[in-house]
Amino acid sequence: MNLFDRVIRQGQLLFGVAITAFGAEHLVCARFGQAVVPVIPWVPGNHPWFAYLVGIGLLVAGITIEAGKRPRLASAAIAVFLFGCFLVLWIPQLIAAPLDLGIRTRAFETLTICAGALMLAGSHAKEAPGLWRYSASLLVAIGRYFFAVSAVIFGVDHFFILPFIASLIPHWIPFHMFWAWFTGAAFVAAGLSTATGWKAQWGAAWLGIMFFLWFVVLHAPRVLSAPRSHDPNEWSSAFIALGICGSSWICASAMSRRRELRVLVAKAA
Repeated sequence: MNLFDRVIRQGQLLFGVAITAFGAEHLVCARFGQAVVPVIPWVPGNHPWFAYLVGIGLLVAGITIEAGKRPRLASAAIAVFLFGCFLVLWIPQLIAAPLDLGIRTRAFETLTICAGALMLAGSHAKEAPGLWRYSASLLVAIGRYFFAVSAVIFGVDHFFILPFIASLIPHWIPFHMFWAWFTGAAFVAAGLSTATGWKAQWGAAWLGIMFFLWFVVLHAPRVLSAPRSHDPNEWSSAFIALGICGSSWICASAMSRRRELRVLVAKAA
């Protein structure tokens, strides 16, 4: 296994860390009667018990995925939960306000992390007995197309708010508008690559690298800065970036295994 493959196969670990962080944040926020993690922003302020319940579930699932203990079951549970959130809570908002970029971003962030969970479950299901094994390819395929659609939508949306995207880039990095255009194009290219299967491993892998750089260069300094260190939204944004990085590398790894399988079948023929 080369260095590139070793890197992208860390996607499961990063994904697990992000899910664990979401769970921890829910437990902290529930103490104040609120939950601000964009994955489930609908938790009522007067029902912190629900935030506690979801927080515990996410925390356990995240640690399970990180440890590699039954990651198939944990990731499948996360996928079902997030897809339910997308259908029940985000689809009505998207229908009511289809041009609202904020709603669309939050909705497809949820779907992207759901896609990562589906592909992770499918990747581990290939070695499992019974129904799990038969569902493996379907889980990976559904996750792959969820991931691709979300990436294209993120990319298109970038072009509507280029000045805002450019303003988020740290001042020490030159050519802000160029990078704003570049990231939008990279999203669209990665989405199309993943959907069509052409260079899909590379498209998803480089998208993950882009999100990892965002986590390190953009989000981590904002989280660590004094005025924002107590702002849960900054923590949420940082770990969403890490979660999508993990999802991207899970996708790249799944596409790599798919390619290896095709090669083996061709050699056997």
